[in-house]
Amino acid sequence: MGDIVIVAYRPKPGRDADLAALLATHVPDLRAWNLATSRPSTLMRAADGTFLEVFEWHQGAVARAHQDPRVHAMWARFAEACDIINLRDVPETANLFATFAPVED
Repeated sequence: MGDIVIVAYRPKPGRDADLAALLATHVPDLRAWNLATSRPSTLMRAADGTFLEVFEWHQGAVARAHQDPRVHAMWARFAEACDIINLRDVPETANLFATFAPVED
């Protein structure tokens, strides 16, 4: 078993399209590098424009990702396009049933 993560990406001003493009390839790239499992991922959007992504790392893959230059390059592109924020900073997470808009493939 791996580790399921939920990540919140808040686009930087004017970088919404860049972030959406990165997210379209994020999990497929991690899978190609044998870091993410084939468990279906979910991409959704909060009312304030924050993207939320749920996916599963292979067991031990997080540590391997920190040593992988391809992942470091990917993370640098994310840093240019967004801020990764705490889930508690997404307003919907204060609701008992947090509801988000699905992002289509």
